[in-house]
Amino acid sequence: MRNIWVIAKRELGSYFSSPVAYVFIVIFLVLCGFFTFMVGNFFARNEASLASFFIWHPWLFLFLVPAAGMRLWSEERRSGSIELLLTMPVTAWQAILGKFLAAWLFLGLALVLTFPIVVTVIYLGAPDIGVIVSGYIGSFLVMGTYLAISSMTSSVTRNQVVSFITSVVVCLFLILAGWPPVTNMVVTWAPAWLVEGVAAFSVIPHFDALQRGVLDLRDLVYSFSVIGFALFTTGVILRSRRA
Repeated sequence: MRNIWVIAKRELGSYFSSPVAYVFIVIFLVLCGFFTFMVGNFFARNEASLASFFIWHPWLFLFLVPAAGMRLWSEERRSGSIELLLTMPVTAWQAILGKFLAAWLFLGLALVLTFPIVVTVIYLGAPDIGVIVSGYIGSFLVMGTYLAISSMTSSVTRNQVVSFITSVVVCLFLILAGWPPVTNMVVTWAPAWLVEGVAAFSVIPHFDALQRGVLDLRDLVYSFSVIGFALFTTGVILRSRRA
């Protein structure tokens, strides 16, 4: 754990050593505010909830999270520092977890900075705080899911643009597989068992349950299973490249 934490601190510090991190956070907050108040019609809903805030997160994170995660291993491979990192007295797993946790904490910080929206809804009404907390947990888990996939795709190529596009495509599948407009269309010609099986891989049903305040163990298992699988695949790819 000490090695993981050392790598995480190193990576987290590298985020804030350049203006890119601050620009990313500003863009993230502006987009969250725009989708909540303008596109989501926050005030027109006339209800004390953050439904208009959380509903856009799987789509918003679809581009922002891969943008933050595309450099995890692509930059290391491009600069050649991956050989130095993997020859240090740390295992590949420690390096993978350290870099992943640093990026996840960075994204979590950006998510926490949306607290003025929470303050606004509390000022205007009496929202269910439990539902809000559950929604934030769901958003954080979606971030982690997308980020783990971005880590996997960035380990394949040294080109950050290729890593970004590939991770967006994979994450888009995880959305569309369970998005009601898509499943309702597919169910007209595909058997229900097949539609339900594919939808089980989607982040949408699990995220929807969490944003409604339903904290189900199955939703947590799903998120950590995808994260674990993607990070395991990252390790396999890095070891094969090292060999």
